[in-house]
Amino acid sequence: MDGMTLNETPAEDIAAKLQAQRHSYLAEGFVSAEVRKDRLRRALKCLMDHKDDFIRLISEDFGNRSAETTLFADVAASSGALKDAIKHVDKWMKPSKRKLQFPLGLLGAKAQVVPQPKGVVGLITPWNFPLTMVFVPLAQMLAAGNRVIIKPSEHTPRTSNFFKEVFAQNFDETEVAVVTGAVQTSQAFASQPWDHLMFTGAPVVGKLIMRAASENLTPVTLELGGKSPVVVGKSADLDMVAERVATFKHMNAGQICLAPDYINIDADRRDAFVDTYTKKVSSMYPSMLANDQYTSIISPRHRERLEGYIEDAKAKGADVRIINPADEDFAGQNQANKLPSALILDPTDDMKVMQEEIFGPILPVRTYEKTSEVIDYVNARERPLALYYFGGDKAEEAEVLTRTTSGGVTVNDVLWHGAHENLPFGGVGNSGMGHYHGYDGFLEFSHQKSVLRHPKLSIGNLLGIVPPYTDKLRKNVERQIK
Repeated sequence: MDGMTLNETPAEDIAAKLQAQRHSYLAEGFVSAEVRKDRLRRALKCLMDHKDDFIRLISEDFGNRSAETTLFADVAASSGALKDAIKHVDKWMKPSKRKLQFPLGLLGAKAQVVPQPKGVVGLITPWNFPLTMVFVPLAQMLAAGNRVIIKPSEHTPRTSNFFKEVFAQNFDETEVAVVTGAVQTSQAFASQPWDHLMFTGAPVVGKLIMRAASENLTPVTLELGGKSPVVVGKSADLDMVAERVATFKHMNAGQICLAPDYINIDADRRDAFVDTYTKKVSSMYPSMLANDQYTSIISPRHRERLEGYIEDAKAKGADVRIINPADEDFAGQNQANKLPSALILDPTDDMKVMQEEIFGPILPVRTYEKTSEVIDYVNARERPLALYYFGGDKAEEAEVLTRTTSGGVTVNDVLWHGAHENLPFGGVGNSGMGHYHGYDGFLEFSHQKSVLRHPKLSIGNLLGIVPPYTDKLRKNVERQIK
């Protein structure tokens, strides 16, 4: 981090900010559509007025990250979510009518579900997409009428400090506030009595967050990741598979929760895939260490972790193919923390690379004889955040999709289902709980309050439920259950 550090925020300071926001929220009462849109527009201003500063700071935090990567994966995604919320919030917040069971509807009773803000929401975000992971959920939180306190990642300290500055310029602290710090701050943050808490990160940390939140019975949204498999059907076009997998396995140096984690391909075409994939990567990145478009690994610790996966795989008998088109000396780098691309052929389950989410430009390649073998392999492990199927066999596609469970699926590409605001995004089981994006995010951060209005007419008397009970009640019940 080049000496750049974040001061821890004491638990009492976080608690004071939460209480100030809750007091302001309760005093405000109903949060109108215009107020919500005003807050969303100010959040968009935080992003767009300072996008060039964010691009520079994120690159400095990473060691190197191209402006194009941040523009596409952070700025555009964040802007899209905020604009989508501004466009639709009037519609989203309207109560929805519900039909009632017989005979209540005939007797004049009326029902609706009213979306209500949850109150004060805590948001703990990761480092891999510093803008997207803040602004996208924030869009739905603000559209739902909530106040929000954000705890951005300590691994991008320049960016996190700048968040604090920019939000303070555009929001009162009782609307949106930012607290900075590392593990100690995160622990204190998760322990507060939020009305809702969202965390994006590793499953092992997600368990700690959920445990802390449980002390206050705080509802949580957890976006956790995992080992997202690629299933290459025998009908798949290898050139398509190689290009599309390589694109997102190397964007942000593979540091994406939705990145394809390992690939499954029929044994007869493995070598052809390896050759095609290697050529695609070399074409995309003819050099890596000296290429500003090739992103650094976020820190020495994370780079060493990935290098450890490669050494562990070699020691346990894997065929490791390093893709280093310009034959650059990665061992001699200073603080770039870049890692060359790698293929790990014939990985075994005792290898670390097959036990933990990779989060880097390393792709294990497994082979199979029958599709059912891959389905069984995926089902024997924790449910992934995503699954990717390539092929033109509709029966095989249906078998893979119906017999496996994952947070989401993209067919004949990877990652793209997570880029659409009108699709819910989230994990299942070990890869997370709850979902956000668009209207689904608005619902996630709203309380769906049921409101039933009865007429002056006594429905209790009509049904016979007012004591003393008579045959009227028995006959009414028997009529309903026929």
